[in-house]
Amino acid sequence: MQMLVFSMEITNRENDTFFIRINNNIENANISFNPYTKQLTFIDENNLSKYLHKNEYQLRKLLHNKRIDTYFVGFKLVFVFRDKKNVAAFNDKIKIVVLDRRNNKNASYVVSKKGKTKIYKLYIDGSFSEKNKIGAYTIIIKDLDGKYRQHSEKIVEKGSCQTELQAAIKGLKLLESVDFIRIISDSIYVRKGLTEWIMYWKLNDWKTANGEEVKNIENWMIFDKLTENKYIEFQWVKGHSNHFENTLCDLYSREI
Repeated sequence: MQMLVFSMEITNRENDTFFIRINNNIENANISFNPYTKQLTFIDENNLSKYLHKNEYQLRKLLHNKRIDTYFVGFKLVFVFRDKKNVAAFNDKIKIVVLDRRNNKNASYVVSKKGKTKIYKLYIDGSFSEKNKIGAYTIIIKDLDGKYRQHSEKIVEKGSCQTELQAAIKGLKLLESVDFIRIISDSIYVRKGLTEWIMYWKLNDWKTANGEEVKNIENWMIFDKLTENKYIEFQWVKGHSNHFENTLCDLYSREI
């Protein structure tokens, strides 16, 4: 799937409508957008404007995710579209999402429910106490022979999402010499972070669509580094649904 890089700048404002110039290093396309009513208008009729219109879902996702206070004249951002992205497939939790970084690639795509048959499986789950501001995670590794090993650890983190991210990082460290890994988790945060968000952040100097530094940037940088030259599958499972390994991870984490 080809990645296309664009830059945008908010050039003007009339009441609650902002005028935005988008460039792809070939031509400019101007749009207007009202972040309150979500009204989007394509002003030009050139090739870039037609492409943006064709990929309106991705464009709207970017515009809708920006906070109201980050709409101001002079705001600039670098962003990425995935050409011919199957949005429905990426949003389908049942499907497996792949991050393939072998041979200097940085590709992510969706495969069937099964994925690869010969692959190390990394089950992760975490538990976090808002009251005590402390968490724990558990990792269960299943090797190619079907043998299990388990690792649990207590950590001081800022929330449940960060606890899950720490679990994934530790799991990849434990499997440092393994090139084919499937991460099985009930965390959409971990799945989307590495297969969708992180490539945008890197192009934008680790800034979000709001122009702010990515939260937990140190952990995401470590996660990004650990996946170099690896083939990673991400499989989502519903939490507390009697999934054997996920339930074990949850129980161990809560006990700690």
